Amino acid sequence: MADTKPFIFNCPVEAALEAIGGKWKPVILWHLSQREYRFGELRRAIPRATEKVLIEQLRQLERSGVVSREVTGTVPPAVTYSLTEHGHTLKQAIFSVSEWGLLHAEKIGAQILIVDRARD
Repeated sequence: MADTKPFIFNCPVEAALEAIGGKWKPVILWHLSQREYRFGELRRAIPRATEKVLIEQLRQLERSGVVSREVTGTVPPAVTYSLTEHGHTLKQAIFSVSEWGLLHAEKIGAQILIVDRARD
């Protein structure tokens, strides 16, 4: 039997982090805010995340209702990930964090190299 106790959060940020917190979830969401990805494309787009961690983070995002996983009936099956309608509501937050990341990288003298490795 599934646990039916509702979550109790101490603040709205805690509720948000329950759904999107983690090292790679925001990165996954940033990529999916651009377009849908097949798993292999997403794996190449986020090379520092291990395959195991990427799968775990995608499953958690799917359980949170922000990412959709679609499996086609091909052999081998093709798995495509995209934002759900609820996930699209995160786009503004992801873009705001992205803008801050650009400013922060500039301040600390870091470079951000955005390469669409998924299409290489």
